[in-house]
Amino acid sequence: MSAGQTAPNRIRSSTEAYLRVLHALMLRDMRTRFGGSHLGYAVVVLWPVVHLFVLVSIYVFRKVPAPLGESRALFFATGAVTVLIFQYISKEVMKAVIMNKPLTYYPQVKNFDVVLARILVEIITGFLGLLTVMSTLIALGVNPLPVDPIAAIAGYCAAIALGIGIGTINIGIIAFFPGWLIGYQLFNILMYVASGVMFLPHYLPKQIYDILKYNPAMQVIEWVRLGYYPNMGVKVDYMYVMLFSSAALTLGLLLERLVVRRRSS
Repeated sequence: MSAGQTAPNRIRSSTEAYLRVLHALMLRDMRTRFGGSHLGYAVVVLWPVVHLFVLVSIYVFRKVPAPLGESRALFFATGAVTVLIFQYISKEVMKAVIMNKPLTYYPQVKNFDVVLARILVEIITGFLGLLTVMSTLIALGVNPLPVDPIAAIAGYCAAIALGIGIGTINIGIIAFFPGWLIGYQLFNILMYVASGVMFLPHYLPKQIYDILKYNPAMQVIEWVRLGYYPNMGVKVDYMYVMLFSSAALTLGLLLERLVVRRRSS
């Protein structure tokens, strides 16, 4: 067999081997994190529904109308699900390297493989959570379909990209400061409150709103909400969100390559 014929075979063989390793890491990740049961995984998927139910119940009990539109549930869902997707990915990517460090002692498994497997698991989980929320809204008689599906889907994708970028930076931070695992939890609470899940930031004074716009998570929420409320009256800086996510991912990958690998070796 000639070299021209063997080269594609070698590439295909190495690709198949890598996909098998990635598949095995994803299965192990799901089994170890969720107690090896469907119930454990279902709890994680259903968490956005519980979260949404609590928010709506608080506002119904206080008899507060939805800040925008007629449905409290839809308004809070567009904010809560979006920010939870971002926060879960950024947090779980950081935890992946810590929880699966013994696997990296095998020559076939690298830190990047562990991180990629966790990202894929979180994207699947987030997608299932979104479907569950939409099904719940339909059961409540609320139409969960956006007026502009392209804007809503792009916003959810931006939340995923932002979570991946911040998550990779967290990997570099936690290599020097393990306490950041707890610190980031506290940071996420502040981020959640300041991102506009429960209110409309553009109703605030312009000076405050201009400062809050530096928070990419807030702009991602507005991005998704524009898909549901096209007349909301906000202008998302799409370039800022995409550049922020790209810069975070680039910095995170550099930290993983130049710092995390050296400290692990």
